[in-house]
Amino acid sequence: MDLSIIIVNYRSRFKLENCLNSIYGADLSFLNYEVIVVENASGDELFDLQEKYNFNLMISNKNLGMGEGNNLGIKEARAQHILILNPDTVINSEAFKILFERLSSEADIGLIGPKLVYPDGSLQSSCSRFPIFFVPILRRTFLGEFFKKTRDIFMMTDFDHKTTREVDWLMGSCLMLKKSWALENGEIYQPMFDSRYFMYFEDIDLCREIKKHGKKIVYEPRAVVIHDHARDSAKNPWYIALFKDKITWVHIFSWLKYFMKWGFRS
Repeated sequence: MDLSIIIVNYRSRFKLENCLNSIYGADLSFLNYEVIVVENASGDELFDLQEKYNFNLMISNKNLGMGEGNNLGIKEARAQHILILNPDTVINSEAFKILFERLSSEADIGLIGPKLVYPDGSLQSSCSRFPIFFVPILRRTFLGEFFKKTRDIFMMTDFDHKTTREVDWLMGSCLMLKKSWALENGEIYQPMFDSRYFMYFEDIDLCREIKKHGKKIVYEPRAVVIHDHARDSAKNPWYIALFKDKITWVHIFSWLKYFMKWGFRS
């Protein structure tokens, strides 16, 4: 088995089917792969899709969040290379090939991700520098206009997003990673998402752990993936979201957990 593709579903049946269509419609004759779909207690009925596409369906009896939902799939995965894929993505055979060939042939890479674009083809910012404590505030409030340089450094607006480069972290919508590798002391490291994050910051944390254990995070723009992304935590202005949006508080708690774990400097 070359590659295990893991998709966590939560009330995303329509987009999930589009994602599965892109996978099973791609020419992946160069890969021996499996698809694992984790139904994260959303109530979506997926047995007909399983019958149509013949994927491994794992049903959780509770909503584990993004990180733990993916961990469920990682533990089940049979391949040495893992593709974490959101159900709102559409991926083609060329992207699979580019990511897999680089990850499998370059020992110093622990995780690699593609260029993400919106359905209209416009660039989606998917690689960033590690944040300092106030960056989430700057991104979501008027204060960002007063500290634009700090905000833009985090978002890598100085980067053209057209060239391959090592980065701090990548958005978790499409990530290909090695399932394990040997450390210098002979121990085996297996990257997993930190279960303390229900949603948000779990991708930043994972990249930080992988870099801590001696591997690179690589942005590979030759591989292009469509991501029909909606920022649920930013649907309303911050002064409304604090009172109306539960997901905003999930984001805030993950933000605090991240900095309590890694410290308050980038």
